[in-house]
Amino acid sequence: MSAKGLPVVEPPPEAAAPAERSATVAVGGVTCAACVARIERRLNAMEGVREARVNLAAGKATVMYDPRRVGLAAIVRAITDLDYTVETATLNLDITGMSCAACAARVERRLAAADGVLAASVNPANNRALVTYLPAVTGLSDLKRAVEETGYGVAVPESPRASDGKIPGSGEAARQRFWLIVAALAAAPLSYAMFAEVFGLPLPMFLMDRLFQFMLGTVVQFGPGFQFYRRSYLNLRHGSANMDVLVALGTTAAYVYSAANTFFLNGFVYYETSAIIITLVLLGRWLEAVAKGRTSQAISKLIALQPRTARVIRDDAEIDIPVDEVRAGDLVVVRPGERLPVDGVVREGHSSVDESMLTGESLPVEKGPGDRVTGATINRHGSLIFEATRVGRDTALAQIIRVVEEAQGSKAPIQRFADVVAAYFVPAVVGIAAVTFLAWFFGTGALRPALLNMTAVLVVACPCALGLATPTAIMVGTGRGAEMGILIKGGESLERAWKLNTVVLDKTGTITRGHPAVTDIVPFGRDLDPDGLLALAAAGEKNSEHPLAQAIAAYAAERDLSLPPVSDFAAVPGLGVRATVGGQSLLLGNRRLLEGEGIALGPADEVVLDRLEKEGKTAILVAAGGRPLGTVALADTVKEHSREAVTRLKEMGFNVVMLTGDNERTAGAIAAQVGIDEVRAQVLPEHKADEVARLQREGRTVAMVGDGINDAPALATADLGIAIGTGTDVAIETADVVLMGGDLRGIVSAIRLSRRTMVKIRQNLFWALIYNTLGIPLAASGVLNPIIAAAAMAFSSVSVVTNSLLLRRFSP
Repeated sequence: MSAKGLPVVEPPPEAAAPAERSATVAVGGVTCAACVARIERRLNAMEGVREARVNLAAGKATVMYDPRRVGLAAIVRAITDLDYTVETATLNLDITGMSCAACAARVERRLAAADGVLAASVNPANNRALVTYLPAVTGLSDLKRAVEETGYGVAVPESPRASDGKIPGSGEAARQRFWLIVAALAAAPLSYAMFAEVFGLPLPMFLMDRLFQFMLGTVVQFGPGFQFYRRSYLNLRHGSANMDVLVALGTTAAYVYSAANTFFLNGFVYYETSAIIITLVLLGRWLEAVAKGRTSQAISKLIALQPRTARVIRDDAEIDIPVDEVRAGDLVVVRPGERLPVDGVVREGHSSVDESMLTGESLPVEKGPGDRVTGATINRHGSLIFEATRVGRDTALAQIIRVVEEAQGSKAPIQRFADVVAAYFVPAVVGIAAVTFLAWFFGTGALRPALLNMTAVLVVACPCALGLATPTAIMVGTGRGAEMGILIKGGESLERAWKLNTVVLDKTGTITRGHPAVTDIVPFGRDLDPDGLLALAAAGEKNSEHPLAQAIAAYAAERDLSLPPVSDFAAVPGLGVRATVGGQSLLLGNRRLLEGEGIALGPADEVVLDRLEKEGKTAILVAAGGRPLGTVALADTVKEHSREAVTRLKEMGFNVVMLTGDNERTAGAIAAQVGIDEVRAQVLPEHKADEVARLQREGRTVAMVGDGINDAPALATADLGIAIGTGTDVAIETADVVLMGGDLRGIVSAIRLSRRTMVKIRQNLFWALIYNTLGIPLAASGVLNPIIAAAAMAFSSVSVVTNSLLLRRFSP
């Protein structure tokens, strides 16, 4: 549905509004870079709009605005006043619990103030609300929540999301295909007549009849070609010009000249020129619309992952409801082979879940009570009952889609050059075409070559390829990243990744797993084997809440060891624990605990402890009967692929730095394991950002990789912040790039994808500029006839989009 002519209801003054909002709206009728510049100029000039960006390839406008100073409806009106369309949807809601007109007014005010709502009207006679909204901003669940917050209920209406999964751009492609067919059928006889004369083919006399040619030319000019006149008028009326103006001027010149020769003069006619130009331009637009639709397929695939229904337990019965009806706190039942409808925490059952859509990692993850699960992932084997924690727009999938859409609506700084060129391009081309006409007319004294060469200049100089160069590459690149579990938050992030030379890695939770694990079990004598020593240690530690104790107990459980009985457990703060295990008094702790009991370590034992500590491990000593029995060593172990990731980063020419709060010895041990030469140790959490700033002052362009809340300032300070998606929401929100999995090889993939995308942008800009740089003088000099110029123009746009689509083949 279009927003054209929409009776907009602005939110009332008393409606609470945040300081700033962001809205992404689908805009129809955007055909070239001049359209983009025109809309951006209008929106950025509005009071209350901080920034407006229009993505030519996606056909979307992203607007940052202050709702206290300007309403979303006013922004939509500004776009439609320029004779572009905005995609909207209308929904009927049955409101329950209202008793008077005051109730209706209250609900109406709340709906009108909701994000994405353009108009809201509540009829107290039939208790029905009619809401017009932007589907790219809000949806059914949000509208229902707005009503319920006022204290009223909402009956389930027909779902407004019937078009979910539809290929973006398919509507435009269908329209252009229809007009292309009409133009091609009418232009075919004219084309045959032209080629028949050149190559001496059989030529029926009616094809040579000027009235017949006039009728066919008129059908093409004012049927399929009418869109060029309409859009030219709309652009010129608002003081701007785009490619439609160029096509309209060129084809009209050929058509009017031919019509004049048909009825008043007796010169040559060129109906086939204008008809074929229009047909070729439409062919290019159709191919471009199809290709642009494919650039957004990543979003379509993500949307298609969302199940439409969920099975929940209500009143002790399992019922299937629309996924929009799931509420936080609901118990959701998922059977083997089904997709999880929302995010939550497992309460019952065990299964393995395929999270490849989220993390890009193919191996299923085991899930049991207490584990978090994510909507749209696939339950492989067992049944699960989980409690819904995030629903609607709050689910991980919805957030991923939102991040990708915002990224695809963003601009890289390199695009500013293209925007500046495009703003002045069309007027310059019109001037060049006029000079070409005058030069040929007065130079040769003939109207025919002047007209044809002027038309060739107008047609060949379309700036579409220049306008599509950057956004198509960004769309495909960010979409491909999302499929791989890499969320790149915009074109600016892509360009900064291109310039990096230093990667800073936080240690805990990034290079390492972030939790201790048993690494060594060393008996000091022959009385115990490793399993026996572990069983004693686990039995003594199992009642302790210390992370090291829990890690020892968990490791023994993994090995399915039988533990002796425990009594008289007592924790010794800062030292360890005492307990009676299997009838003997046991000590478990550090050196000071044993020294306090007068238990000495032998020389061989000291060597073992010294080695373990040099490796950055924490040694838990086990003693009984006045003598040491052995030690269990633990460490925050390095992730499986960390060394490989560091090696690949160094091979790519990056300086790799490890940042940690650990002491020099522990930090050095971890750095040696993964191959990092530069270590910044004993850095307090609040000083991590200072360390990043220090590296920047040394002239480095820095990427910071972290996962914790204390990493957020450093992520924000760095030239490029990369968050490990298994970390906290704060870190993810602050970062420019998010790795949905915990594998550090994702850093390599993210940087390689960013570099590849920037290469495509530069290739696209180069060929678009070369094309126009060479095409205009060739056309002006008479080397290109108008038909060849039209074919070249159509090919230029399609080639840029096709080149960008090659990014879909990117593999890590």
